Amino acid sequence: MADELKDVARSKAWLASRPDSPLSVCYLVPDGTTRVGRAPDNDLVIQGPTATTVSLHHLAIECDRECRIKDLESTNGTFVNGERISEAALPPNSSVRLGSQGPELLFTLDEPARLQLDQTTVIAEGPAAPLPLPESGVYENLLTEGVERARQARADGLSGQTMTIMREALHRALRHSGRRFRLVLGLLAAALVSVSGYAAWQTVQLNRERLAIDRRIGEIEADLQRATGAAEADRLATQLESYEVAGSRLERHILYRIVQPHQDFVTEGIRGILAEFGSEVYSVPPEFTERVEHHIRQYQGPDRPLMARALGSAAGRISVIRGIMEEEHLPGDLAYLTVVESALGTGESAMGAAGLWQFTPSTARAYGLRVGEGVDERTNVTKATHAACRLLRQLILEFGSGSSTMLALAAYNSGPARVKQAVQKAVQDPIKQRSFWYLYHVRALPSETREYVPKVIAAVIIGRNPGLFGFSSATTTD
Repeated sequence: MADELKDVARSKAWLASRPDSPLSVCYLVPDGTTRVGRAPDNDLVIQGPTATTVSLHHLAIECDRECRIKDLESTNGTFVNGERISEAALPPNSSVRLGSQGPELLFTLDEPARLQLDQTTVIAEGPAAPLPLPESGVYENLLTEGVERARQARADGLSGQTMTIMREALHRALRHSGRRFRLVLGLLAAALVSVSGYAAWQTVQLNRERLAIDRRIGEIEADLQRATGAAEADRLATQLESYEVAGSRLERHILYRIVQPHQDFVTEGIRGILAEFGSEVYSVPPEFTERVEHHIRQYQGPDRPLMARALGSAAGRISVIRGIMEEEHLPGDLAYLTVVESALGTGESAMGAAGLWQFTPSTARAYGLRVGEGVDERTNVTKATHAACRLLRQLILEFGSGSSTMLALAAYNSGPARVKQAVQKAVQDPIKQRSFWYLYHVRALPSETREYVPKVIAAVIIGRNPGLFGFSSATTTD
């Protein structure tokens, strides 16, 4: 095994998707550190419909004399050959999966077959695969250097310099080439100019369309804030949904990330969580973002002891709950429901609810927990969490697809009967009754529930990034 790992340092290694995978990746792994995740500052960026289990910064691969892989505290974990790892050696021909049900990549020394661009559903950015040019890699190195400089310029916000950088790289390659290859490189340069010109035109069009959609969404959101009647709110929410659909269609364009505006950290965090919950929207309502920010401030201020305990002495409980959630194929971040429900305590409320998940005796018994005769399994972390998973799964299935996880959170707080009653009273359309964002916009949900969901999202954002909000993680448990 040691010899195999050393061979990686002497040979080229790739991260590649399997031929039958909906993900299309062919990434040449360089020496040093390679970061993989959804965020655009990674070396290998993975986005799209197959990337819902991929964290913003998911894993890192370090190649020197040997290659090692490290999980970057991702939400859904990193798996090497089926085993979840925090850090491990990475031998050739290893399977690397981002989340137990997420995208799978193969770490291999064999150069993968060329990918067909018309079959690519996810763009994975990274150093281009080597061009089949002669003379001991001179041209490969020059062109790869140009690609790297262009990518860095774009990361620094200097995307307009891409053509200048690539022309310079091609000219340098031409100076090193003989007459036989000048024609090949000249044709390559012409093709690059043609494709780049078309891409530049498309980028301008996409940016105009994005600005128009964003402006109209902003206007409708403002009108919704001022809406006084149910009919007016319904009309505006319906209009807003059509622009959201147009924006989501725009996001799927291969060039969208070039025109995508930078968003603040909290908004990016909300979008990431919504994607993992299966409730992603093109534009997060400003009112929802403001309430998330409000609850973050509350956790940093008056409620700081609750969050400090969740991230400190009670961190072991969160870890156990997260593991059970993932075993039950639910988003691990739903573990932070317990922060909002009980502040990770097991005491009994004035309403008779008890335990981390605040089950009433009747609900607890309905989901398989024993309560009575000197036994109360609501205080058992493992058993109560399995019961909560059964309840959450039922709520998600009951409220349908799309934003069902968000509606399930609403129903967990208020109870499914109360949510249904409020929704059916305010909304006649059965399709709209299953859309959390429509119900949020027209204020069909109980006010307590409208606050509950942003509060859960706030807890998740802090739990994912404690240091950014003034908290420190601890490994002790209570």
